[in-house]
Amino acid sequence: MRLVVDLTRCQGYGQCAFAAPDVFRMHGNEGLLYEGNPDDAQREEVVRAAASCPVRAILLDEGVPGPGPAVESRQAVQRVVVVGASLAGLRAAHALRREGFSGSVTVIGDEPHEPYDRVALSKNVLTGRVPAQRTALPGSAGLDAEWLLDQRATGLDRRAKHVVLADGRTVDFDRVLIATGVRARRWPRADEAALDGVFTVRTRDDAAGLRQWLAAEPARVLVIGAGFIGSEVASDCRELDLPVTVVERGPTPLAGALGAAMGRVAADLQREHGVDLRCGVSVEELEGDGRGRVCRARLSDGSTLDVDVAVVALGAERNVEWLDGAGLAAGRWGVACDAGCRAFDVDGVVTDDVFVAGDVARFPHPLYDYQLLALEHWGNAVDQAEIAAHNMVSPTADRWAHLALPVFWSTQFGTEIKSIGVPTFADEVVLAQGSPATRRFVAAYGRRGRITAAVAFDQGMWLEFYGRLIEQAAPFPPDFPAVDAPRTRRPVPAEIHQHALPHQATVVLTGHAPSERRAVFVRD
Repeated sequence: MRLVVDLTRCQGYGQCAFAAPDVFRMHGNEGLLYEGNPDDAQREEVVRAAASCPVRAILLDEGVPGPGPAVESRQAVQRVVVVGASLAGLRAAHALRREGFSGSVTVIGDEPHEPYDRVALSKNVLTGRVPAQRTALPGSAGLDAEWLLDQRATGLDRRAKHVVLADGRTVDFDRVLIATGVRARRWPRADEAALDGVFTVRTRDDAAGLRQWLAAEPARVLVIGAGFIGSEVASDCRELDLPVTVVERGPTPLAGALGAAMGRVAADLQREHGVDLRCGVSVEELEGDGRGRVCRARLSDGSTLDVDVAVVALGAERNVEWLDGAGLAAGRWGVACDAGCRAFDVDGVVTDDVFVAGDVARFPHPLYDYQLLALEHWGNAVDQAEIAAHNMVSPTADRWAHLALPVFWSTQFGTEIKSIGVPTFADEVVLAQGSPATRRFVAAYGRRGRITAAVAFDQGMWLEFYGRLIEQAAPFPPDFPAVDAPRTRRPVPAEIHQHALPHQATVVLTGHAPSERRAVFVRD
């Protein structure tokens, strides 16, 4: 059987760990680890665990639900193509059938594997708790869809309405969903990236390969980058009792996502668990040993490190190259779309037959000044996919907007870090509840006197409350009684570095009459 836990909803009650201890395990106070593909012999315990979950966060693969009522659309939609056999792609295909869509659904994926749970890779696979091949997501078996796996999309012809594959074949569509996600940013020097022992962590194969090297008990692991993936890999190494050095050119771990003020708490957490954390430093070179294996790293402060494994955790790049020439507003920042997941073309005009969902999407949110957000979060992929599927087969008057608050989580060093809202939109942060010294607290983020986000360390059950404050544009700093509230709630700068968008293209305008005016990308 297969299962997945919506950890954006999980509040760490641990009832599932009592009901099915061989499948679910609490990690620290609130972190939950689980086996996504347990044996069928454990089905009864797993079903009991799902029923006992107070927030219904456990989703089981109990077969594909029957179709909903037939869709009556003003436009004939008979063929839907989903490019990306990902979490977003799978959920969109499911949602189409629930909506009553009876036409063809084709899912194209560039990996040979059916959709799998990427969350499990850095949380379960690297420690050896779960094999990489047992991370498949529930729901693909029995789904009425054509799967074109190990097939890379290389182009999108909007006029002919087909997707071009690497082998030259084309797949026709009436509606197409772009759900190609992101890939790990590789080490910039190709010869150094090719050394044995140098890894990224994004795909199932990445995790399986790195797991083999960690199981060999290397003398030291180097993690380059202290974002969420880098920090989780470091946590895995310490759980395996492996020496690990984390090199981060920013001021603290997680500074890019939470700001340096909260990042200092994360830094203390890492050092308390034995991580050799070096901030304000970068890796300038990876050296091989003459046999093609990494053996040393040279740092910007002039020091060197002898290492057996190097994990590159420098963020992600969006998979948009295949859209070159498609006339869409797509670039290194992602594919721009409206709140209904409809892609914008290069002129900024919304399309009616091209939709976007998941990590590759860039969409406006009214709570954040309608800025276009690009979010690499599990919950965002699920929500956007279901909204895109609904809108693809619904009349204009019945379409939905993607207005959910972003939520993400990370389990590291026995602590569950959860966030709701967009911390990077804020300029101030305040301790709202608890104490950083105990590693159990909630920090609220604000901008212009309104609360915009909240981050919890082992206090996940409070996020729903803070989510309501964010939705109501409640005043910042928050002012409500709580038994664990500090004496004073005094905001401090969040210390969030505002990254400029990566420069990739210049846009020029052509033509004179309104019918002729066009925007054109000029690539440097």
